[in-house]
Amino acid sequence: MINNKLISELALKYGFGLVGFSPVTLLSKETARLKKWIESGNHAGMGYMERNLEKKENVKEILPSAESIISLGMFYDSGEKHENKPGFGKVSRYAWGTDYHFIMWEHLEEMIDELKEIDSSFEGIFYVDTGPVMDKAWAVKSGLGWQGKNTNIINKESGSFFFIANIITNQKFESSVPSADFCGTCRACIDACPTDALKPYQIDARKCISYLTIENKEEIGEEYKGKFDNWIFGCDICQDVCPWNQKFSVITNELKFNSVGNKELELEQVLNMENDEFKKRFEVSPIKRSKIKGLKRNAEFLSNK
Repeated sequence: MINNKLISELALKYGFGLVGFSPVTLLSKETARLKKWIESGNHAGMGYMERNLEKKENVKEILPSAESIISLGMFYDSGEKHENKPGFGKVSRYAWGTDYHFIMWEHLEEMIDELKEIDSSFEGIFYVDTGPVMDKAWAVKSGLGWQGKNTNIINKESGSFFFIANIITNQKFESSVPSADFCGTCRACIDACPTDALKPYQIDARKCISYLTIENKEEIGEEYKGKFDNWIFGCDICQDVCPWNQKFSVITNELKFNSVGNKELELEQVLNMENDEFKKRFEVSPIKRSKIKGLKRNAEFLSNK
């Protein structure tokens, strides 16, 4: 019989340290908030965020038989720190190893296959931040944590260094209890952001180092000179300063998330890198998202302080 206990056991078996359950409901408030955020231009050049809003509001547009959302969290903090070596650019810790999509997709497929063997009537469609699903909204409803002032989902017992997956399923479960917001009066993330990209519970992607070094296809504005703290791909500042991570961040058991030499990149080496070398080195790395043109732009930006 498929129930909360079984799902929790399977989640742990397949590498997920967090699991929660929520009944399917319309995300009308969340979608309205997303629309307002987009209309303000905060999504910068990420036009894909404007698409499929009807599916984001109503997951029955994706799976008509949907009854529940199973939200899962997979820890990725390896416990290592940047060395801050001169002439090197820092990489966000989520991109130190193998692309999390590959890892999580494999585990989710295996988990769903096992569930279908247990009950052939089980239906499940999963997403790892690439589909028309509001992953953070469902993670909050399923009790994985609260959405912090840095807009990341924070768990009181394990911090925020975890990836989120959501399974839309036709099964019913006992609902999890959503977490309270424990940010309180803390402004650590807001005050630490060197480009002023954060307001409480809202991010302006146009100013975010992660956006500017990854999704951004344009040149990086001169107004950000000297403010990047040597980040060449992504940024962890708003998570590194969070007290919940400093006290409770859980170290991952997934070895593929550990650094394979991509924790920091030598700027000169990036500037002289050929496309074939880029493709080979970053074949299964999130760093390939920036493409060689973007990575070289970032290296040049950091080199010309």
